[in-house]
Amino acid sequence: QVQLVESGGGLVQPGGSLRLSCAASGSDFSTYTMGWYRQASGKQRELVAQSSSGSSLLYTDSVKGRFTISSDNAKSTVYLQMNSLKPEDTAVYYCHALTPGPLYMNYWGKGTLVTVSL
Repeated sequence: QVQLVESGGGLVQPGGSLRLSCAASGSDFSTYTMGWYRQASGKQRELVAQSSSGSSLLYTDSVKGRFTISSDNAKSTVYLQMNSLKPEDTAVYYCHALTPGPLYMNYWGKGTLVTVSL
């Protein structure tokens, strides 16, 4: 069982920055594929960024060049640095963990709200 706890959300003005953190339980953090998803009101949840063993990085097109995913294996924590925030980035951001095979278990955090507004 992996527990994920997000933090760092809040209200920020357009053009501002936030850093989200997700602390994971368990001793095999370095083997997980970690991701950040977001869900805006009335929309489907979408993948924002993903890190596989800290080396393979994936970003959705709308955040490329603005968001950066990174991991600290010693702290079992994944971060999402969000710069140049836009109102359309407003959403609940969820941390996700996928454990390696053969089980491939999915785990989700409870989410943290990011609001980009004047």
